[in-house]
Amino acid sequence: MLEHITKIIINASKIEVLPHFNKVERDYKSDGSVVTKADLAMQHHIESELSKAYPDIAFLGEEMSAEQQASLLASGQALWCLDPIDGTSNFAAGIPYFSVSLALIEDGITTLAIVYDPVRDECFAAQRGQGASLNGQQLSSQNTGLALKQTIALIDFKRLSNDLASQLITNRPYASQRSLGSIALELCWLAAGRGHIYLHGKQQLWDYAAAQLILSEAGGFSCTLEGEPISTQFLPAVSTIAALDYELFVQWCDYLKVTVN
Repeated sequence: MLEHITKIIINASKIEVLPHFNKVERDYKSDGSVVTKADLAMQHHIESELSKAYPDIAFLGEEMSAEQQASLLASGQALWCLDPIDGTSNFAAGIPYFSVSLALIEDGITTLAIVYDPVRDECFAAQRGQGASLNGQQLSSQNTGLALKQTIALIDFKRLSNDLASQLITNRPYASQRSLGSIALELCWLAAGRGHIYLHGKQQLWDYAAAQLILSEAGGFSCTLEGEPISTQFLPAVSTIAALDYELFVQWCDYLKVTVN
């Protein structure tokens, strides 16, 4: 199944996404986020392909209404969870950092995950209990040997509380910080060792469902700012703290005053 799904996503990206990179008008959704015709075309294309190949698996896409999404998730049935373009504002602005994210959720747990970067032709993938890979090469955790103050942090400030954002700026615990604009791809880069610690204040299910499995299967660690596990059973947005290195994860949580369970 994984190989087949990967082909669907890569082929769809070549048809619906790459030809429109920096060549498409943007619109805005009610929450202020960007959407383009390419997002809608990509979602339709992948939904159509998946429904033909796997008719017994439901489909939840970012561009559906909140009512549809909530109904699908509440049904408890196996479903695909798709973000057709994660990082749409980058995509529309010509910034080459965005991805396609697809997760298979069964009994509230992600069992299969693919995050594809069309610009770099990099495909991150995982199956629960079978590890994670990048273009077929196994990903695995490594102890960096770094102290927290030596790390590169991937942090989205705008969705953090004002107090926490200010603290991170005035009492910086890391060496440098990046905010790259695609949640799924940032988590996968963390899984590949391209960055050391991660923080985001508000992620939607389709943003993280696939990438969290990839990070976990690569040996990474994550939780919410409340110290809870990251769940794919619920629709409301969640925060995420993460690191590939357990020692760094503990140091990062200590700084944020979050208890690691």
